[in-house]
Amino acid sequence: MKQKITIKTIAKELGVSTSTVSKALKDSHEISKETKDKIQAYANLYNYKPNSLALQLRNQKTKVIGVILPKIVHHFFSTVIMGIEEGANAKGYNIIVCFSNESYKKEVETLKVLSNGSVDGLIVSIANETLKNKDFNHFKGLVSEEIPLVLFDRVVDEILCDKVVVDDVGAGYKATKHLLNNGRKKIALITTPKHVNVGSLRRQGYEKALIEEYIKTDTNIIVEIDENQDIKKQIETVFKDDIDGVFAVNEIYAANAMRIAKEKGLKVPQDLSVIGFTDGLISEYSSPSITTIAQHGFTMGKQAVELLIERIDKEAETYSPKKIVISSDLKLRESTKPSS
Repeated sequence: MKQKITIKTIAKELGVSTSTVSKALKDSHEISKETKDKIQAYANLYNYKPNSLALQLRNQKTKVIGVILPKIVHHFFSTVIMGIEEGANAKGYNIIVCFSNESYKKEVETLKVLSNGSVDGLIVSIANETLKNKDFNHFKGLVSEEIPLVLFDRVVDEILCDKVVVDDVGAGYKATKHLLNNGRKKIALITTPKHVNVGSLRRQGYEKALIEEYIKTDTNIIVEIDENQDIKKQIETVFKDDIDGVFAVNEIYAANAMRIAKEKGLKVPQDLSVIGFTDGLISEYSSPSITTIAQHGFTMGKQAVELLIERIDKEAETYSPKKIVISSDLKLRESTKPSS
């Protein structure tokens, strides 16, 4: 008795993509006659039958978009959700929001559940653990199956899909330049581990601004935060040096830095200037209020959902991924001011 096979089985056995198999079985002109004949012969040999339920799910639009976020703790992600929801609702779509909790396994499982026909497309910010593992096969599988996908904020070049990002290098540069222009010379950087690309890009901007002022990067005042450990204790390490400025890649790190400064008797902004990232309530209502880089999460969400719906509605066989880069702005508050 011959085994029951799927498009994925045929693709694996013949060393081609699932997209190629799908097109060959539909007799698409995009596939060469030789490849088509080989795929169709294999399918006939093993009595391949399309999964009628799967076809029905793929051919009928649910008018629902799946959103997978790493976590909800950051204000940035909540503003992105608002932008996605407004953009989706305007086009008659609803959204389902899920969280990977920075877990590779949870991300894989959630993608599997949502991509079985529950949604028309997906908007995702990649989990920390996935970036660390560098295993993106679950995303590549979606792309090969032609399931519409948009990545935002945390993206990687290996996945060929639409992307929406902030100009993180430019943002890191603006923040550091502002501190330098305020007369600060020893500026600590509180960032993410290197595998989280947004933190690495912001660090590039930080280092670029220092180089322009002929200031050598001091690794003793750069801390890469492991969020599974005590954040405050890790940030305290940069205060062993006589720092006069802090650039933190999110507002939680910035607020922690201000708390430590106060515990050490330092006055903000007189003794220490602080800039955070993401213009949320923590930054606005801290005392003193925190100067931040505004990421425009709402705009990012709207751009992401517009790209996705454009992909969902696109009937063309060929597709070129787009990348939208959003500029960031410096929002000045009480935690920075020119030194006297």
